[in-house]
Amino acid sequence: MTTELRRLRNYIGGEFKDAADGRTTDVVNPATGEAYATAPLSGQADVDAAMAAAAAAFPAWRDTTPSERQKALLKIADAFEARADELVAAESENTGKPLGLTASEELPPMVDQIRFFAGAARLLEGRSAGEYMEGMTSIVRREPVGVCAQVAPWNYPMMMAVWKFAPAIAAGNTVVLKPSDTTPASTVLMAEIIDSVLPKGVFNVICGDRETGKAMVEHSTPAMASITGSVRAGMQVAESASKDVKRVHLELGGKAPVVVFQDADIAKAVEDIAVAGYFNAGQDCTAATRVLVHESIHDEFVSALAKAASDTKTGQPDDEDVLYGPLNNPNQLKQVAGFIERLPAHAKVEAGGHQVGEKGFFYAPTVVSGLKQDDEIIQNEVFGPVITVQSFTDEAQALEYANGVEFALASSVWTKDHGRAMRMSKNLDFGCVWINTHIPLVAEMPHGGFKKSGYGKDLSAYGFEDYTRIKHVMTSLDG
Repeated sequence: MTTELRRLRNYIGGEFKDAADGRTTDVVNPATGEAYATAPLSGQADVDAAMAAAAAAFPAWRDTTPSERQKALLKIADAFEARADELVAAESENTGKPLGLTASEELPPMVDQIRFFAGAARLLEGRSAGEYMEGMTSIVRREPVGVCAQVAPWNYPMMMAVWKFAPAIAAGNTVVLKPSDTTPASTVLMAEIIDSVLPKGVFNVICGDRETGKAMVEHSTPAMASITGSVRAGMQVAESASKDVKRVHLELGGKAPVVVFQDADIAKAVEDIAVAGYFNAGQDCTAATRVLVHESIHDEFVSALAKAASDTKTGQPDDEDVLYGPLNNPNQLKQVAGFIERLPAHAKVEAGGHQVGEKGFFYAPTVVSGLKQDDEIIQNEVFGPVITVQSFTDEAQALEYANGVEFALASSVWTKDHGRAMRMSKNLDFGCVWINTHIPLVAEMPHGGFKKSGYGKDLSAYGFEDYTRIKHVMTSLDG
């Protein structure tokens, strides 16, 4: 018996549509390895149509008052909350994530973030009007940039969609958003919910692959391109956008150092780091996957972390005891397994290091010790449930190792010494530093990195301001 696949469609100008040329791709549930839906494989005609719809809607949306935009976003947040079960189910099918954890750990902050940006719409800041030249009054206007081309990743499809569209729409922009080709279902459902709130064309969703995203970024209509993805993808977007000087917002890879000093509470550090390293199968740019431990507690820490890994469970979405589900796709499973297969002789797998089960893309919680700073697995992002451990001798070496990668998104320091924590937070070259914790985010605080982790901020008033442009207006007082 053949199960009929669900049919996902693009959302353009307030209408759900197939790709203009009828092309589709299968969408696979990572927990089963089986297709459950088809999605449009959008081409240039679809990109043109979405950009035209967003451009047509922009003047009227730009001219709405902040209070009107706030009201719309609050309605969206309420609607998402009311249909939480549907969104969680779609996201779980998208990604294989545990249903319970998606409902408790992802949907509530996502709704809160929309409500934050609803408030931010009414709090634009700038210099006060004044006479900075005799006889002339100057004012600063903050305006929306225009149409925004946005590309979301597959690790947090729902939440990253919110991080894209909420600040852009709050600032008065219109949006063309592309979910990953492996996880379009929850974004299409979002479009269905948003349809009853926003004017046609303000929010558009097109499904497709890398070529679809490339066509969006290279299109002449958008004033800004925003992507959360790999470093390679970010570099390509920046290069494409440079051809017509588009604004670019990039949130790319990470390789977060987790620096554990000898005075840290080892039991608490191990417990929290295991959760922050394995949550979402380690498919998080801020995941606690590169641990640096003082040599005096190294063996004790590794032993405790290996035990925590062995106690951590992965499995099907409806299993309430699991911390994480599968990797997103077979290529990602191959990538993670490849890092372990290529480990140098001096490395030691303390726990895990293998695929779990024959169905779906599951990988065991893994701990690897004995590593050197220039090893591949230290320098490159694994993006899987793998935690590496290195030892260091003193604070200077800890900093050298922590900063000695090309990524600079997030980091954490574990110590009871306040002065040491402050010195480390000053000298760690990362966009976020947590102290005695790792991975909590709040809507009010910025998220974004340096170096090859990209530029621009998500969340916070800083993220909101990224979707605005600044205009100086000067008027003569003489008439």
